[in-house]
Amino acid sequence: METLIVILESMVIGALVGFGVGAGAARMFHAPRIQGMGAFRTFGELNACEGEPISHFSFGLGFLFNSWASVVGAGAFTQDVEHRIIPNWAAAVLLWRNRKVEETLHHPKKMAVAGAIVGVIVVTVLNSTAASIPESMQKVATAVLIPAADWLINPIMPIVFWTAAMDAGKRTGIWGTVLGGMAHLIMGNAVPGIVLGILIGKGVDDSGWNKITKALVIAVIMLFILSGFFRGFDVKLLESMQLEIPQGLIDLHQLFGLEVK
Repeated sequence: METLIVILESMVIGALVGFGVGAGAARMFHAPRIQGMGAFRTFGELNACEGEPISHFSFGLGFLFNSWASVVGAGAFTQDVEHRIIPNWAAAVLLWRNRKVEETLHHPKKMAVAGAIVGVIVVTVLNSTAASIPESMQKVATAVLIPAADWLINPIMPIVFWTAAMDAGKRTGIWGTVLGGMAHLIMGNAVPGIVLGILIGKGVDDSGWNKITKALVIAVIMLFILSGFFRGFDVKLLESMQLEIPQGLIDLHQLFGLEVK
């Protein structure tokens, strides 16, 4: 009886989440004319798959194991379910029969329906299997799957995205390499920087240096500056260069509640 309740509740939650995620991801392709509702990284990762259904499916599948291990071991979903698995699998379903992204991936209504269907399946499978596995098996699954997923996220995924950036052209490759290297130093993972590099490089190749691409570059620069500051990267950089940390910089960090050693 408990398993049946878990399945029914998971179907409802999966449908609602998938509907919103699918529509939100598709609306990102119409910004700024229409306000997007998806995460910026989801938009970049969907673009990186270049409308190839197998790429979308395999990308989402790569994060399924980590998400399943999290549900089994911790009883909670990771953000990859909403940001990566559901939107990419919804895109794969639509693109399997029609490769025109304007009629599939960029279509909010179709993506909402596909996302709802995928959400029902993914959330139900994750929750039902997690609820039915004994506690001893949960510990084994957590110990095995989480390290494997960590290897996938870093360094496998950065290599895949960096290769995609290099294949996209010289400009995109340079932007992806530079921003990917900075992201690895600041954030510990190169994928966000490479994705941003792909967006900037392809945007300039397609539209040139217009207001949108310039605004994107400024936003990315501010993102890295703020991320580096709040992660204490500026202090670590000065320490690695064996330079004295200015008292004003220490006071600025303490103003935002950041501890500087």
